[in-house]
Amino acid sequence: MYHKEKSIQIKNSASALYNNLGVLRIAPRRLTYFTVVHANVVNMISASWDGLNYSHRQLQSKEPNVATSTSLIMQAAFCALPSRDLLVVTSQKGIQMYESDGSIMVYWHALDTPETPTEQAVFARGISAVWENYICVGVSSGAILVFDVPSKGSNITLSEVLEEHKESITDMASECSGSQECIANLVTADDEGNLCVWKSGEEFQLLNKIPGFDMSCSSVKLWKGTVVAGYGTGQIRLYEAVTGILHAEVNAHARWIYSLDIAPFSGLLLSAAEDSLVRVWHLTMTPETNSVEVAHLHNECVTDTQICGAKFCDGDGYAFAVTGYDLTDPLGPVGWEMEPLLTSCGYSIGLGSGTL
Repeated sequence: MYHKEKSIQIKNSASALYNNLGVLRIAPRRLTYFTVVHANVVNMISASWDGLNYSHRQLQSKEPNVATSTSLIMQAAFCALPSRDLLVVTSQKGIQMYESDGSIMVYWHALDTPETPTEQAVFARGISAVWENYICVGVSSGAILVFDVPSKGSNITLSEVLEEHKESITDMASECSGSQECIANLVTADDEGNLCVWKSGEEFQLLNKIPGFDMSCSSVKLWKGTVVAGYGTGQIRLYEAVTGILHAEVNAHARWIYSLDIAPFSGLLLSAAEDSLVRVWHLTMTPETNSVEVAHLHNECVTDTQICGAKFCDGDGYAFAVTGYDLTDPLGPVGWEMEPLLTSCGYSIGLGSGTL
């Protein structure tokens, strides 16, 4: 179903972080942007669709009044709003927002650092664009910061702080099917596996809280009113967002799930885990019973690699990209080190005598 295409070299290996891959498709320019976090640096690649041209940029972690920050970056993600696209970078010190090509930082938000050292680390993690003009970012205290983003310029403001979670935020996602009819349009997850479902507006409204199982929910998505959550157990659970009814539970991987993604136009679901497997599933809505069915379609094994990021490169799921932590040659005991790679796969489907 999928075949491996040429890999793209990046300047540093990917850190072992959840959801450590950002992808933004720029159709008018026939470009795709990729971001991968390594320590206190974001490696950004601009790739032409014909695979002939690549450009690289590195974004450093920022810190007020410090020339070079050693603050670790926790995540980098593209946020696509109707009026503009931004690249959001979260770290141990704060939140940075850039123009989508990484050329200009338009906003900086410093995290509150306690006066006395505590056992709990301070960081931001979990990023999502929500509806027309909001970007939400999670922090280690469990709070969710809601930023109001204008159609242009740097007049970004912190409009609201949501404080329902008691544990560190791991991931969040907004409704990705493109439907305006969905009541729930944001889901947030924390280190205990708790899920909160929200409706955005001038004030965000908590619609439902789905309890966890004392196992971290590392990656979460929202599609057609269904929450898709990946856990440290290797399981994927599908819940009805508003009621919390469990539609399905899939023993998808043998080890910790690090990344989920959904192609909204086709209902394809991508899952990637520490077991070196990337799996593609298909979600089908059944309106008569208001339920979701899951079918397994495809496996890719990235041998001897702890996968830490996987994303579809388009809304139909025709291609996906994968990153792995500290990629090395299969002859690892000899000490040979491979160049760090970002791998993309594409597929073709037979339609009679033609292909898609």
